[in-house]
Order: sequence, then structure tokens, then C-alpha cells
Amino acid sequence: MSEPDAPRAWLGAAVPQFTVPDLVRTAEYYRDVLGFRIADYWDGERATPTPATPPLFAVVWRDDVELFFNRADAPVARGRAPGAYDVYFRVRGVDALAAELRGRGADIVDGPADRVYAQRELVVRDCNGLVLAFGEAPGERAG
Repeated sequence: MSEPDAPRAWLGAAVPQFTVPDLVRTAEYYRDVLGFRIADYWDGERATPTPATPPLFAVVWRDDVELFFNRADAPVARGRAPGAYDVYFRVRGVDALAAELRGRGADIVDGPADRVYAQRELVVRDCNGLVLAFGEAPGERAG
């Protein structure tokens, strides 16, 4: 007689967390330029939709994606390999997203462009210099 299978772990999502010098400026940029919504700010005691004091943490979201930001109290050193991204979003409708972000004044670094690895990608630089890639697989293309 065999033992019943052990419960299987399941990973539901990854939430990137970035350290930035100005949480309010960053959250408002993601709202105004990248089309996210501000979930809330955390001041160390409570979460609020509008910060009354300089926040320590902020959460933004769009569709099924969340991003966390924490406040830098010292200069932030960033490092990435040439051509690498800080975060990669899988999307549907990358061309529509590009048009939307272009209309909002986003710093589009590249694309949308078809890659040899079968992705259509849009690359954007945010207000903190973070490099965001939005990739769409051929089978996921919006029609």
C-alpha cells in the first residue's frame, strides 16, 4: 500500500520589489504614464491611498500584475548586464500597449519588435531608470 501523495506546493505569482528614492513620484509615474493604479502607501503604521507623511512602501497594480516599491534612504546602485531588463511582463496586445504608453509620454527604449526567440517586445525605461520589458508570445497576440 502506498502513502497518499503529499500536498503539492503552488506558486501563484511573483511580485517584483524595487527600492526607489521617491515613492510618491514613482507610484504617480506608474499611474499616469504606465497605466497602473495605486493600491496604497504604507507609512509604517497604516496603509492609505494618499500619503499624509512620507511613505516607506507603495504598491501599484495593473490587471493581474502588482509591483512593490520601498523607499531608499541612501542612493540606490543598479546593475544589470547589457541588454538585460529589471522586470519582464508577459502581456497580450503589446502593440496596443505601445500606442497607449507612447501617448502617455513613456520613455520607449525599443519596440515593439519581433525577437529571434519568438517574442514581440516593448522596452520602456521608468522614472528611476528601471528597464521594463513587455513581451508577447506569438500564440498570445491580441487580434
